[in-house]
Order: sequence, then structure tokens, then C-alpha cells
Amino acid sequence: MSNVVNLNKFRKQKAKAARVKQAETNRRLHGRTKAERAREAQQRKQLEAGVDGARLEPTPSTEEGGDS
Repeated sequence: MSNVVNLNKFRKQKAKAARVKQAETNRRLHGRTKAERAREAQQRKQLEAGVDGARLEPTPSTEEGGDS
């Protein structure tokens, strides 16, 4: 005779395994270390500072939009 299998336990074990697998995938896709996030923030800050430094101020005649 074969053993009796509790289907609820089997279903829960299968769901848990699926959650663990999904968590592993998410960690690989979205997980970054604190150092990586800090480095990216620093690079973004430097890029924005460079763009702001290169910005041209509009002249008074172009602000009004008149035909002088």
C-alpha cells in the first residue's frame, strides 16, 4: 500500500518554493549594494552640476519675445 499524502502541505511547500525562487530572481534583478547606490547618486549629482554649469541664461530680448 502507498503512503497517504497531505495535499495541503504539498501545495504549501510548492508555493513556498516558488516564492523563494521569485525572491532570488528579484534580488538579482533589482538588488544593489549601498556602495553601488551611493556611487550612482554621486555620478547623477556630478552630471546635474555639469549640465547646470553649462546652461545658458536667456537674454532680455528673447525673454519678452518681442521683435526689436
